[in-house]
Amino acid sequence: MEKYDWPISDQEHIYLRGLAQQQAEYAALPVMQQRKRMWYDLNDARPSARPPVIIETWTFDRDFLPADVFKCTSPTGRQIETQLLRNIRNHELIDDDKVMPDTFDIGWFMDVDEFGLKIETETVKDAEGVETGYRYLHPIHDLARDLPRLKPATFTVDREKTFAWQDFLTSLLGDHLPVVIRTWGHVSTMLTNRVIELMGMEAFFTAMLDQPEAVHKLMVYLRDNALRWQRWMESENLLRLNNGNQDSFGSSYNFTTRLPKTSPPSPRGRGDGGERQGEGVRWRDLWGCSNSQETVGISPRMFREFCFPYYAAVCEPMGLLYYGCCEPAHPFWNEISRLPHLKKVSISRWCDQKFMGDALPGSEIVFSRKPDPNFLSVDAHLDEEAWSAHIRETLEATRGVFVEFIIRDVYTLHGNLQNARRAVEIARREIDRHYHP
Repeated sequence: MEKYDWPISDQEHIYLRGLAQQQAEYAALPVMQQRKRMWYDLNDARPSARPPVIIETWTFDRDFLPADVFKCTSPTGRQIETQLLRNIRNHELIDDDKVMPDTFDIGWFMDVDEFGLKIETETVKDAEGVETGYRYLHPIHDLARDLPRLKPATFTVDREKTFAWQDFLTSLLGDHLPVVIRTWGHVSTMLTNRVIELMGMEAFFTAMLDQPEAVHKLMVYLRDNALRWQRWMESENLLRLNNGNQDSFGSSYNFTTRLPKTSPPSPRGRGDGGERQGEGVRWRDLWGCSNSQETVGISPRMFREFCFPYYAAVCEPMGLLYYGCCEPAHPFWNEISRLPHLKKVSISRWCDQKFMGDALPGSEIVFSRKPDPNFLSVDAHLDEEAWSAHIRETLEATRGVFVEFIIRDVYTLHGNLQNARRAVEIARREIDRHYHP
């Protein structure tokens, strides 16, 4: 018996190959080349850049990928089917500005012990039985006392299993989609996210006042953990270029000619489906990301003291940086704007759009707008007039600024996927009017 066994039935084999062929055919459509150009224009800061519009679907999978769309019954078949259907159905049902992948992407099989201890979680289900709410069972209760419990992160990679998985998938899908290993994150550069996992927000905020030295020691530990992971990934040749149809964070796609910053490595051996190998790829050749949603309640002075130096350190190795998520950027813009290699900044619904629109002209930083998801998820039918005005508000606030629209955190469409497709159509219409009045 082979060491690795990923059984699928003959029927699943035929079906999955058909899905791969369908994805490859969509990837070859002329519109996909047009969308690539749109992303290159944006990320390379060309004056003609038009804002792309994206809807992230995984949060409303109960509507987007309901159980009755699946045909595979084996765990392996269902895993592959899910990845293929997510791409295919996005094009067929939503048709936003995602570029259909012409590869089937996988990650390394890795084992990471980030803290030397395990953080347990509790979850609760919503009214429809979907696990939505959760909380961490924090292992740190007194920071000064419990800090020594944290150990340096350790990492291992199973290359043999990764290459075996790649070979299996290549034999299944490779006639239509090359199977490519990508670099995905494992140890967080979102440092305060880890703080909240370890001790909770109330304890963190209190400790900044009562135990400031201990907070700095914790941030040093988290900074060093992230840098240790970055150095390990480089030394193990696990990095793969992500300057194409990959997202840096939250479905913000990476197409750019600004990376890599080093000479392309010579192709050798196996491991990434024929693309450039990991040998010679460094973090400075890659997009990276970071955010600090958890510090939304502190002052800019406290952010400057307890967060900024450590964030600057973990972002420095990256080639280009996407920063932010749901937190408003404007209160901390003096600090955020000084982060190394900043290329995109998230502008959430809680952010002062006018402030940021006035701050960015003349720079190449992308205004990564996150429209209010309530327009799509609260009511069963989209209020088209209100949604149009919402998009126009952003366009008016960003004249002379590079912009993208990334619609995230939509947790239900009430079974009405047409709302998502229509939201994209309306946003495009408003963009057309703004850029070609």
